[in-house]
Amino acid sequence: MRIALAQLNYHIGDFESNVARIRSVIKKAKGEPADVVVFSELAVCGYPPRDFLEFDDFNSRSQKAILSIAKECHGIAAIVGAPSVNPFEKGKPLYNSAYFLAEGKIKAVFHKTLLPNYDVFDEYRYFEPNRMPYQVVEYKKYKFAVTICEDLWNITDDPLYVRNPMDELIKLEPDLVINIAASPFHYNQQGIRKDVLIRNAKKYKLPFFYLNHVGGQTELLFDGGSMVLGPDGSVFDELNYFEEDFRVYNLNDFIYKEKKENRQDAKTLSKIGLIHDALVMGIRDYFGKMDLKKAILGLSGGIDSAVTLVLAARALGSENVRAVLLPSRYSSEHSISDAVELADNLNVQHDIIPIDQAFSAFEDTLQPLFGELPFDITEENMQARARAVILMALSNKFGYILLNTSNKSEAAVGYGTLYGDMSGGLSVLGDVYKTQVYELAAYINRKKIIIPKNSIDKPPSAELRPGQKDSDSLPEYAILDDILYRYIELRKGPGDLVKEGFNETIVKRVLKLVNTSEYKRYQTPPILRVSPKAFGTGRRMPIVAKYLS
Repeated sequence: MRIALAQLNYHIGDFESNVARIRSVIKKAKGEPADVVVFSELAVCGYPPRDFLEFDDFNSRSQKAILSIAKECHGIAAIVGAPSVNPFEKGKPLYNSAYFLAEGKIKAVFHKTLLPNYDVFDEYRYFEPNRMPYQVVEYKKYKFAVTICEDLWNITDDPLYVRNPMDELIKLEPDLVINIAASPFHYNQQGIRKDVLIRNAKKYKLPFFYLNHVGGQTELLFDGGSMVLGPDGSVFDELNYFEEDFRVYNLNDFIYKEKKENRQDAKTLSKIGLIHDALVMGIRDYFGKMDLKKAILGLSGGIDSAVTLVLAARALGSENVRAVLLPSRYSSEHSISDAVELADNLNVQHDIIPIDQAFSAFEDTLQPLFGELPFDITEENMQARARAVILMALSNKFGYILLNTSNKSEAAVGYGTLYGDMSGGLSVLGDVYKTQVYELAAYINRKKIIIPKNSIDKPPSAELRPGQKDSDSLPEYAILDDILYRYIELRKGPGDLVKEGFNETIVKRVLKLVNTSEYKRYQTPPILRVSPKAFGTGRRMPIVAKYLS
């Protein structure tokens, strides 16, 4: 039995492209030759389709897509994810399903039982969980147990817990398990996912074939990393991360012969390397799937815009990125020279447009109203908004998409200006804490200096008033990020944080900033998700609330 895993990058709602690519890979697998080729969860429509699933036309096209793919399955079988219609009067109108296609038709349909409804997932909004008897399908004398993503994650011996699909399927004596998935990336996910698969293989003593999505779907990034495990829980092979891949496996190689010398070492990538690759893929796919070509950003000479520019150039090509230096009357000479040096290092087009004339015009316009009131954050915000006006004008005139360069630390505490530096079509670093931005810079510079050393070493500053530093209004980033991580990712309250040794005054101040800045985050561009808890669809907080305020 030869099984092919097809790790592909799908486009949500692009049935024509998705189906054409699936059919093409089926032909390729047939030529290997493979007996079965596996595609991922909701492959025909892309994941997550969200409220498209409420359109009858969308679901009808999914069904037509499956029938079209089935016609290609002669001399080979395919396992493909797609929505299916719930034929019963009760429950949601759809199932999240896996189709087993062979002999030109649908041979079996398997429905997902455990529908994730946490963080970025809301599958129970659209799908009915499987309540029908479990089944396996026999093909070429092998019994296949086909499962979908989360159905492997509920591995427990607790009889009071929600039923475990694999405990039911194992009673049907399958020879192997196929799991098709749409498991989004975050920097801890590979280890968690691998542990789940290893525990399943060991518990049920079966080979497992796990097939994941790859590619960016707006804020959600899918890392691939599909894998094959032997019945002893050993990882036989892993597919590439952050890129499409296709491999064929002979079941006999690792079930019966146990050729351990054929097993490839599991991929070991650093956490910051994973984040880097995920962000590059996320930028590339956001632009590619939206038919966008060129990006623009404000380049300040600081570390955030420097890292964003490098990532954008790697994702889109240097010729498709434009950097604009927008010095204020308070900008230092080295900020300008550092920005120019970086642009030259990357061979990126750059322009220098001072904002002082525009800022002075705003000051003159408002002087009759402001009178003798002192300079404060109002004037700082006016400068940030003047920059945004210039960047958006260039975006409109020349068809660029503005990349937002704010980091997660700033977004968390509201250290940014609405309609100013928080503007943009895509937030690249909005899920990357400031301390991680420094790690990204070091990773980028690991082989040669690309980001100027001064951009990394100098104290962070928005340079909107004389001598300004971020530390004037925020705790040191090492302390701030530690508090933010425990509050946002680990969901620890103020009492917990104080018990863990943080200063109570600082904790209260930081958490108040986070909660009172929620209204700002509702108005930010999509944020590429790389952490277990990102701002966006996975973190839903009320704006009008008094908790810790």
